[in-house]
Amino acid sequence: MAIREIRIVPDPVLRTPCEPVKEITPATRRLVQDLLDTVDDPGRAGLSANQIGVNLRVFSYNIDGKLGYVINPVLEETSGEQYGDEGCLSVPGLWYKTRRADYARVRGIDLDGNEIVVEGTGIMGRMLQHETDHLDGHVYLDRLEKEERRAALKYMREHQR
Repeated sequence: MAIREIRIVPDPVLRTPCEPVKEITPATRRLVQDLLDTVDDPGRAGLSANQIGVNLRVFSYNIDGKLGYVINPVLEETSGEQYGDEGCLSVPGLWYKTRRADYARVRGIDLDGNEIVVEGTGIMGRMLQHETDHLDGHVYLDRLEKEERRAALKYMREHQR
């Protein structure tokens, strides 16, 4: 369908909790395809609908060559801990060590309305938490320690396009 433009912090759509998808429509199918087309690029692990300006609870992912999506995801379970580099398409060029659970499980639906579960550890676990944060109106900078967050926001203000 289309590779969509990524919204960048401080775009207010990134701070707005997304609405659930109430019905699978042709527009929903186009959105999912656009999310898959846009995330299917080297270095991209996940993409939420609000990152392309759509206020609906949908995300796509591209982990280890596997493309997928989840509609109306709910982060059901997390466990363990990882502390590693994290970046974001909506916060270009900035990577910070971020604390996350190592394991995460998300439940949602597919385009046929069937329940699906996506789970994993490491980068998959990190992505599931990162994308559900986006859909709740948060960016990963919110999880940084106070001084790192302050430095990141200052850098972004000084280097905005």
